Amino acid sequence: MSKTIAITIVAALAGALAAEVARVARSQNQLIAQEPPGQSFAPPPGAARPGGVSRLPMPASDLELSPEERINIAVYEKVNRSVVNIKTETVRTDAFFFLATETPGEGAGSGSVLDTRGHILTNYHVIDDARAIEVTLFDGKSYEARVVGHDESNDVAVLKINAPATSLVPVEIGDSTNLRVGQRVFAIGNPFGFERTMSIGIISSLNRTLPARNQRLIKSVIQIDAAINPGSSGGPLLDGRGRLIGMNTAIASPTGQSAGVGFAIPAANITRIVPQLLERGKVIRPDAGITHVYPTERGLLVAAMAPGGPAEKAGLRGFRITNQRRRQGPIVYESRSLDRTTADLILAVDGEPVSTPGEFLSAIESRQPGEDVVITIEREGQQLRVALRLAAEKS
Repeated sequence: MSKTIAITIVAALAGALAAEVARVARSQNQLIAQEPPGQSFAPPPGAARPGGVSRLPMPASDLELSPEERINIAVYEKVNRSVVNIKTETVRTDAFFFLATETPGEGAGSGSVLDTRGHILTNYHVIDDARAIEVTLFDGKSYEARVVGHDESNDVAVLKINAPATSLVPVEIGDSTNLRVGQRVFAIGNPFGFERTMSIGIISSLNRTLPARNQRLIKSVIQIDAAINPGSSGGPLLDGRGRLIGMNTAIASPTGQSAGVGFAIPAANITRIVPQLLERGKVIRPDAGITHVYPTERGLLVAAMAPGGPAEKAGLRGFRITNQRRRQGPIVYESRSLDRTTADLILAVDGEPVSTPGEFLSAIESRQPGEDVVITIEREGQQLRVALRLAAEKS
């Protein structure tokens, strides 16, 4: 009886293993077959196209590949033609006594094709201060690029090249809102000038923050351990189906090279920003009308407000300027001083505690112009909730 049971268990395990192999094979075929609109692989002449979808034939040598290797290859073959190499020319001005000398320089980065009209996604820091920008496509042809728009606060820029639509393979934009730590990711870029190089890793953490060049905070940043190096900035971060879920932007390294800690701007930020850059070349941000705050251990003191702005209209109080006059003989001296005791102390925005200027800006900029927010303040020892309607930030 025990022998019969053992044979039955072995048979069941073999059946389960065969079912799993079949499932993995089906998933590979689905991955290879799925293509974003307007894109197609180039199968050999006579290859079958069931349902109108291109399928890549599997060479005999591919039968020796593991399921993981097949996914890696499929992701690269799907996306590598969507990755571009960006080169920039810059000029640095150096002052020497009364003379100014200009020193030419070069920069490099990566980008992704957004559409067949020639729009290219990259980091703002890749093209910042560039006098000339050159974009090279997968076919080796280079085109002069112009900046359509940029958002320094999120390190995002969109370029435009005049290339034939047949040479432009748009990347498929994915969803970054449901990512998981431990999920496998793929980064493609041009590290050290080696074009369309792919590295593989996992999502190490989520919801990191990075300081932008203008001291604002980039939120919801993805931390990865896939190798990215100088020249990788602006390249796509991809999921297992070859969809862009982020844009590689920075590394944490004492040497300036990959140390296994990289960061990517999430696709959710990109899809929110890019339409505005395409339409008007910039991002219109909400404005609370508070122009300066003073950080303390307990919150943010309102130092100054825009005249007639949302904060002033809502009745918030900032520093009060007092004028003092002092007579000494026939001469009257006037002086001004700041009275901080009257200023409101900001504690939270819509119930979200804020303790730094960057946190306050991030809380405000996660809303839209015209939205109402409630700012929790402390005034004369009492907590108050003040409602104000956000305005559009003036250029």
